[in-house]
Amino acid sequence: MDKLTVVLGDYPHAQALLDSGTEIDGYVVEPVEVKPVIGAYRRMIRDLEFDVCELAPVSYLMARQEGIALTAIPVFLNRRFHHGDVQCAADSGIRVPRDLEGRRIGVRAYSVSTGVWVRGVLRDQYGVDIDTITWVVDDDDHIEGRVPSNVERVTDGRSLGELLRAGEIDAALTGNAGTGRAGAPKAGWTATAEPEPGADQGPYPLFPEAGTLAADHYLRTGIYPLHSLISIRSELVKNDPDLPAKLYAAFAESKRRHLAAHPDWSAVPRLARQGHAIGGDPVPYGITANEPSLNAMVRFGKDQGLLDADFPADLKALFAAGDYPDA
Repeated sequence: MDKLTVVLGDYPHAQALLDSGTEIDGYVVEPVEVKPVIGAYRRMIRDLEFDVCELAPVSYLMARQEGIALTAIPVFLNRRFHHGDVQCAADSGIRVPRDLEGRRIGVRAYSVSTGVWVRGVLRDQYGVDIDTITWVVDDDDHIEGRVPSNVERVTDGRSLGELLRAGEIDAALTGNAGTGRAGAPKAGWTATAEPEPGADQGPYPLFPEAGTLAADHYLRTGIYPLHSLISIRSELVKNDPDLPAKLYAAFAESKRRHLAAHPDWSAVPRLARQGHAIGGDPVPYGITANEPSLNAMVRFGKDQGLLDADFPADLKALFAAGDYPDA
């Protein structure tokens, strides 16, 4: 029986697939732990180091565009809303989204998923001219060579959080996408101190009612930002065209097992809250169930210079051939 090296983040709804000795119709799963899992993205894209690996969806699309031998199945283990991810410097004077035009905004890397989704929302929903913004980064993109001219690299070793608190950038994204981490993802990559939004003399949120705005945006558009998909080395798919469908079924079964034990998603409170906000499954799998989000992701990638204008619009072409019933 062939071994299948698999790298995933920490997702209770995928844990059954990683349990010791798990078999998938002719394969035995060999879990590989990479922390932070974002570090595995770069290793998969640049070196095809693993058989199966979670990836950031936009990075996957960029890899496909560059001819990297990866394919994917429509399993999206993680989702996030992003209205709450923009923090403004204390003295920036930013009050409404269009105040961001002409400003300097920190993001870990230009193609990071949160950045792509935030820029898309700012342009689509609020009419912000994102091309007038200087995007200040402190890490490389997984795939290089697609950075537009309005991207500036931090060169003095300071973190985006430090720059935000010093007022040297006008705003920044939070968490792994910005002020919560410094530099490239690596072993021991730990959170930096982020002041509480709205604290005296500290950064404040662009959208104080972020949760309400995010839910409203979803209900109007159907866009539910994707933050991971499952990639497979194309060589394995060529050798076994049924492997993608087998993997998809295994992920769906793992999710079913988790829901049998935690039908309210109580083991993942953030996803429970998001499920409540959208009135449904917080992590739907399949192409049809995710069509608005996939279309938006491709469109945002093109708008932001990460994907070519002629990048295929056929969603099925983005994934390995197979039957993927919504799950």
